[in-house]
Amino acid sequence: MDPRQIIRIGDTIVHPGEKTLIELPVAGLYTHTAITLPVHVINGHNPGPRLFVSAAVHGDELNGVEIIRRLLHNKTLKRLNGSLIAIPVVNMFGLVQHSRYLPDRRDLNRSFPGSKQGPLASRLAWIFMEHIVKQCTHGIDLHTGASHRCNLPQIRANMDDYDTKELAKAFGVPVLINSNVRDGSLRGTADQHGVISLLYEAGESLRFDEQAIRIGVRGILNVMHKLNMLPLVKHKPHGRKSAGSTFTARSNVWVRASHSGIFRSLKGLGEKVNTGALLGVITDPTDMFDEGRYEVRAQASGLIIGKTNLPLVNEGDALYNIARIGETAGKSSEVEIFPQEILPV
Repeated sequence: MDPRQIIRIGDTIVHPGEKTLIELPVAGLYTHTAITLPVHVINGHNPGPRLFVSAAVHGDELNGVEIIRRLLHNKTLKRLNGSLIAIPVVNMFGLVQHSRYLPDRRDLNRSFPGSKQGPLASRLAWIFMEHIVKQCTHGIDLHTGASHRCNLPQIRANMDDYDTKELAKAFGVPVLINSNVRDGSLRGTADQHGVISLLYEAGESLRFDEQAIRIGVRGILNVMHKLNMLPLVKHKPHGRKSAGSTFTARSNVWVRASHSGIFRSLKGLGEKVNTGALLGVITDPTDMFDEGRYEVRAQASGLIIGKTNLPLVNEGDALYNIARIGETAGKSSEVEIFPQEILPV
């Protein structure tokens, strides 16, 4: 047996051909209730890449939790080459409280690589880096939009790196975004340790989005096929139709409310817009004659990849996120978000 195929997480050893659930101790609540980091490990019989898939780094982002549940039940994993390390809930504290943050209001995704002796967010980040990330060759971190904000299925990654870009393309989403890493982010810190990482964004916090979930599951399987972690199949990998549009964006811009009031949206996710296009209207809720009517227009040409779902807005609130389109394939005016080839999983 090649000792490099053995996985050690905490006090648990997982040999090739084994799978197990490891509960890594994190910290206790002030009620003395223990909180752990649940880690599902599937170690294939044959050597190969070691992929981590994580969700709920922000505790209110739930799509990824369901994506991982369905992924772990996929029968093709019986023929896995290499290893899959799946963490359905990284921020258990936030999940319990329906919150993006940890109890000290820190953002876990700004706390990496963390430290063993720091505040709670830093300690949890350190545990994740030491026991998970540093053992892996690749990673996929699953996210959603923030509260009352929905995101088009998209991959954010370092598109200037060839290997990363190839995996991003294999995932099979409408939009690829060349996204600069943020200080303290999981993706940025993983990249620094040589772990090729993708970030999948889709849907809204505290909501299940069925299409976003299906696209996420199939996308991960597509990446695993690309890495030869799963056997090749005769048919094309599931995902978006090969004839559909795929966009690569180098930057994005937020369109914000110029006034407070009631916002009526006129454009949806996946629509292409030109500079100056009418996106929506803000009105005064007490004015029935529409005298206090303010138009919201696009500040750049591109693709709508995020939008608010809340009609009540204050001046300065983010209403739309428009990705400036770089490389494109296809000329439709709208991205196909719900392809027929996305099958139930």
